[in-house]
Amino acid sequence: MSQSASISAEVGRFLDHEPVGVVSTLRPDGTPRQSVTYFIRDGGRIFISTESKRAKARDVERSGWASLCVVGHAPPFPSVTVEGPARILRSGIADATARIFVKMAGGDPPELTDETLAGMDRVILEISVDRVYGASYLNQ
Repeated sequence: MSQSASISAEVGRFLDHEPVGVVSTLRPDGTPRQSVTYFIRDGGRIFISTESKRAKARDVERSGWASLCVVGHAPPFPSVTVEGPARILRSGIADATARIFVKMAGGDPPELTDETLAGMDRVILEISVDRVYGASYLNQ
């Protein structure tokens, strides 16, 4: 399944339901780097909260690309991978970060500001999805 710049309703529901995925970025030597991360989806974009000094953030700033593979945690283990151009956001990130924190811990969204997040070295890794593939068992 390949799509250009859009996420189907079926894939969107799956991504909105699952709490974690594996983000892949490119090291300076071109080999992949992967890490498990919480994420949220906003239309055709994926948001991941991280610290600016993390390797995945540095990789995205250098390469401008990332992918996210998400696997369901119950049989038949549905999955999908999304990828596309990526960038690091430092402003206008309070709402997305609060939504990610709620996905991580539940409860009410914390009151955050860009200034508070800058003091915590928090940034948003944004993936603009231009390819969706490997979708399987999403209707299970």
